[in-house]
Amino acid sequence: MADSDPLDAVFGALAHPVRRQILARLAEQDATVNELAEPFDMSLPAISKHLRVLEAAGIISRGKRAQFRPCHLEPEPLEAVAGWADQYRHIWQARFDAMTRAIETMKGKADD
Repeated sequence: MADSDPLDAVFGALAHPVRRQILARLAEQDATVNELAEPFDMSLPAISKHLRVLEAAGIISRGKRAQFRPCHLEPEPLEAVAGWADQYRHIWQARFDAMTRAIETMKGKADD
């Protein structure tokens, strides 16, 4: 897997809703495993597995503060995903523009 595109690991990590919720939490501030596990109805080992996936993708890192190892969001891999998706912006922007024109046309006909 060393030859694979780094985006593959990031997209794989983002594919699970629990991991996306963990990232949303870490976007607010660093947190320990216990803090991250709190809102979920799953075991600490299960949360730890999700964290390992995120860490392997480079999306999070773990620091060291006394006996705690808080998790920290690393934005660079997410910026790479945003850059990849941005190359398709012109496609959806054109579709939104066409939809706006169609709605405006329908509104104009309704006003007649």
